[in-house]
Amino acid sequence: MCGIIGIIGNEPVAPRLLESLRRLEYRGYDSAGIAVQTAKGTERRRAEGKIRNLETAIEDEPLAGQVGIGHTRWATHGAPSVRNAHPHHFGQVTVVHNGIIENFAELKAGLMAQGEVYDSDTDTEVIAHLLNAELATGAPLRDAFKATLDRLHGAYALAILIDGEDRTILGARRGSPLVVGWGGDEMYLGSDALAVGPFTNRVSYLEEGDWVVLGQNSAEIHDAAGNLVNRPAVTVSASAALVEKGSYRHFMEKEVHEQPESTQRTLTAYLDPVTGGVRADIKAGVDFSTVSRLQIIACGTAYYAGSIARYAFEKLAGLPVDVEVASEFRYRSPAMMPGVLAVAVSQSGETADTLAALRWCQSQGLKTAAVVNVHTSTMAREADLLWPTHAGPEIGVASTKAFTAQLSALLSLAVTAAAQRGRINAAEEGRLAQVLLGAPGLIAEALGMDGDIVRITNDLSKARDVIYLGRGETYPLALEGALKLKEISYIHAEGYAAGELKHGPIALIDENTPVVVIAPDDELFEKTASNVQEVAARGGRVIMITNAPQKVPTLSGDAAKSLKVIQAPDCDPFIAALVYSVPIQLLAYHTAVHKGTDVDQPRNLAKSVTVE
Repeated sequence: MCGIIGIIGNEPVAPRLLESLRRLEYRGYDSAGIAVQTAKGTERRRAEGKIRNLETAIEDEPLAGQVGIGHTRWATHGAPSVRNAHPHHFGQVTVVHNGIIENFAELKAGLMAQGEVYDSDTDTEVIAHLLNAELATGAPLRDAFKATLDRLHGAYALAILIDGEDRTILGARRGSPLVVGWGGDEMYLGSDALAVGPFTNRVSYLEEGDWVVLGQNSAEIHDAAGNLVNRPAVTVSASAALVEKGSYRHFMEKEVHEQPESTQRTLTAYLDPVTGGVRADIKAGVDFSTVSRLQIIACGTAYYAGSIARYAFEKLAGLPVDVEVASEFRYRSPAMMPGVLAVAVSQSGETADTLAALRWCQSQGLKTAAVVNVHTSTMAREADLLWPTHAGPEIGVASTKAFTAQLSALLSLAVTAAAQRGRINAAEEGRLAQVLLGAPGLIAEALGMDGDIVRITNDLSKARDVIYLGRGETYPLALEGALKLKEISYIHAEGYAAGELKHGPIALIDENTPVVVIAPDDELFEKTASNVQEVAARGGRVIMITNAPQKVPTLSGDAAKSLKVIQAPDCDPFIAALVYSVPIQLLAYHTAVHKGTDVDQPRNLAKSVTVE
């Protein structure tokens, strides 16, 4: 969450800071600000709300300078407001910060006891006070910075300007990502490669505990101990074309429609369309026959991708799987046995809870793997195995193509595990690979359901509560569907295993409660159809997503009139969750559009959650 940009340039910096912050809007934020070194000293402009409010503030009071820092903030300490917006300033120091300083209250109390006054409610401001106090002792800049960092507990990515240190930016990371960007005669600091993407595609990734002193043409990088280190510059792809909406109304809509391509890219990285099986390099990277259990750790949508994959690993490969919410996992002191492979699933590869759980598994001596979309992320670098997804940049806060890319990778790995554990022969491996490779075409076909879904969501947008039902692999998909609706339409929604309906949730059913039933034509279809009858008998309004409309049970009375059927493409049950993801996403998207909510940047949410 939050975004950081710093520039030491040769031309007016304020417009460039704004350009970068606009690219970082997808991360989720509630205020924004910049600070520029001007002839008058370091000046700030801050605004609550969207970037356009910050633009107005700068138009009213322009900033002239070539060096500056900028930030989009998602509130943790202190309500969204101008006074709590970054950058924060005290004495000689101006700072922007991603993360949480866990011991800020103790540090702040100590400084306030010395008579210092604070202008905000944030944890970030204490950093400016601490560093200013160190500099006031006459300590050299680098010594003062390291001494300040040594006193901070928690997670942070920092960009700092110091009055009197012209054309210098300080940076540091612990728990939150930060990159150095290399220009021809300019230097940049950003929360990710996308932040510096408008200016350069050469970046150095700071590692955990690193801090840096940026100059006009240099980056002096130190590790946590203060030793000078080299972090190589690499060329990354941050094409502007990848982060434009094009003809689509929202990034989310664009990304839903990109799924035939994004799933194909991911699947062909794992499966060979020519030989019709799992690629040799994938098999060479892991031997599932030596794995006693998979421990999947993830948050949010990634957790549901792991939950769906569990069915495939257990049913197909006979490999036991535990799936756990990363934020709970390490706090319960889980019992781990030899042979467990811990798999972290994350779009960004920086999700704080998942990263902490991954590191805990490593501390227990477990082998680890990371299923991530950002291949240079912290998880990607720290895990023993990297299983990349190839969704491309995902800008919409509500995950769509990253989810189906994760599922594509995990299902491919389930086929790998089944083959290596001797549960399927080469012919079945080839068949399943072909089934998976056919998924992008079926996803494209499912996108054709858009018009039917639009008509249904006109009524759905008026609901106060919505229930989602699924069985087998579609039970976690029901949970994901409910999450999507909650995230972007703000309608209360819950997902349930269809067989659990009569164990409590059926009490919620009435004529005002739409029930979305995910029902592919598989061995569980008849049981799901019985649940539809139970809903209809209590006046529930059923929306049924199925590839077998001819099997939909005959309803009577008002239930028959309110019944809506969305016909999905025929597909092998192995990939049903992949294909049915599309109508689930479109249902949420069009409902949110009907309601007029901010689809790409829903309230209170951030794209990448880099604090616990």
